[in-house]
Amino acid sequence: MDISVAVKASDILGEGVVWSAEAGKVLWTDILGKRLWSYDPVQRATFSVDVCERLTCLAPARNSSLLVGAASGLGVEVSGRVEVRWPIERDQPTTRLNDGRLDREGRFVFGTMDESEAGPEPIANVWSFDGISAPKLLLSAIRITNSLAFSPDGRTMYVADTPTRTIRAYDYSAEGIATNGRVFAEVDGRGYPDGSTVDSEGYLWNCEWEGHRVVRYDPHGRVDCVIRLPISKPTCCVFGGPDLSTLFITSARYGMTDDEIRVEPEAGSLLSIVPGVRGLEDTVFKGALV
Repeated sequence: MDISVAVKASDILGEGVVWSAEAGKVLWTDILGKRLWSYDPVQRATFSVDVCERLTCLAPARNSSLLVGAASGLGVEVSGRVEVRWPIERDQPTTRLNDGRLDREGRFVFGTMDESEAGPEPIANVWSFDGISAPKLLLSAIRITNSLAFSPDGRTMYVADTPTRTIRAYDYSAEGIATNGRVFAEVDGRGYPDGSTVDSEGYLWNCEWEGHRVVRYDPHGRVDCVIRLPISKPTCCVFGGPDLSTLFITSARYGMTDDEIRVEPEAGSLLSIVPGVRGLEDTVFKGALV
């Protein structure tokens, strides 16, 4: 399978990639580089802007607006200025937002991570936000939230606590309640589960941090295929393009030495693959941001 470099971004920690159908662009963030990116795959045009805070996850909203997850909470970004309107976990000084995805009803489901990595107990959480009421707690006792994704019918939610190397599945109601958590897949080898997306056939695609690969799981958690990548730290993926046939993959060069980057010059780039299956168009964020 051909793997292309869509944008040689050299991100420190590329993450949070989404497809905006309204804008016709791939959007993602370099968390540690404090940069917001966009890429038009038709025009092959790239744009980026420096931002004043670490952006971690994104959600396309109405009228081409964008809900952003910053380290300290949810808000909006305008010309590089981030306005955090909904602070999250103020009582937890070592946690920050990490992964986030829109559910099929247009709610933004996002999770935090504990940056201290030293506490005896996991203190991060998964939240849901509809733009109408305050963010609602869904899951707790997590160290690093990742792999948030939803089945095509919206009735299964996937989430990983990355250090456990385990992706879990939950029954997910139309009202946005997660119950009946169970093991969906356990990552073997060197990798750790990072960001995910679901295709039109209901299969989960998961990027493996330090695993050099993206893995496609069937709806029962069995490995369907493995795609080896020229980078060791893929971070998140999404289907995009006008027909949703291209899988875009963000990556990182965080923690790599100069010698390691010379071996992996594509580290930190936005990669693309045409895997022969299409994605699903996300429902835009249901809340109002103006």
